[in-house]
Amino acid sequence: MPENHRVTVIAPSQITQGEAGQYPFELFARRYLAQGDSWFSIGSLPPGLTSNVLAELELSKSTVVVNCARPGKVLQHMTDTASESAFVRLLSGKLAMKWDAILLSGGGNDLIDAAGVAPSAPAAQRLIATAAERGTPTSGDAYISAAGWATFESHLGAVFNALIDRRDSGINRHVPLAFHTYAHLMPRPAPAGLGFGPWLAPALTAFAVPATDWLAVSNALIERLGTLLQQLVSARQAADPACALHLVDTRTAALVLAGQTDTGSSGDFLNEIHPTRGGYKKVAAVWRPTLDQLP
Repeated sequence: MPENHRVTVIAPSQITQGEAGQYPFELFARRYLAQGDSWFSIGSLPPGLTSNVLAELELSKSTVVVNCARPGKVLQHMTDTASESAFVRLLSGKLAMKWDAILLSGGGNDLIDAAGVAPSAPAAQRLIATAAERGTPTSGDAYISAAGWATFESHLGAVFNALIDRRDSGINRHVPLAFHTYAHLMPRPAPAGLGFGPWLAPALTAFAVPATDWLAVSNALIERLGTLLQQLVSARQAADPACALHLVDTRTAALVLAGQTDTGSSGDFLNEIHPTRGGYKKVAAVWRPTLDQLP
């Protein structure tokens, strides 16, 4: 049986310890840089109600993760030098460090944001089709705006490749970089607290999607995002076989869905889009094989 080492997660500010000098990275077999959304940071308010993927990771080698993630992060902001200066500096700036791997949690908030665009917006600017556009849907996919999805694909592809280009512009060129898909979830009236969320349930209500089809639409969006991420990874691998990209399919974590009318913790979900601590443990277990096999 492989050893279990709980990952140590630190903030970028902890790298320099003042008079004590630099953080003792030499005490760990591996050091990773992480960036992303609430799945790597905070999924509820107050934060202590749940956990995140990194906090639940156990690997075969002792590992420290410098985590730049914040809740609500969208992929396009990860390389924004104004708001993400710590991540950019550590990844490819003049003061960049050489990492053993880079971990990214992104794309999910982009999807949620796009799904929440109002019905009054042009079709190319929203993910959900209006009642007039969709006719009589026979599947979850039939509720998705073709023009809107084309825009989303173009957007995500551009920022995905910009991020890889950023990695390859400095000393971390071709360092392993791992993304992930997102787990299936039940749209429901379950906020994260202090006015945050729910997200999908109000959007589907605004587009007059029957409640009986909410899960089908959610499943279609999650599957499309997973397929798109795989296509982006595969295209980059074809163009550059040494690109060292990895996609962790967290859909295989088989999280227990919440009840559609449940307003609080239900199944493996604390709120509409964030798992419970037990749910994150399941997701972290899916991450482990990919990270343990990295050179």
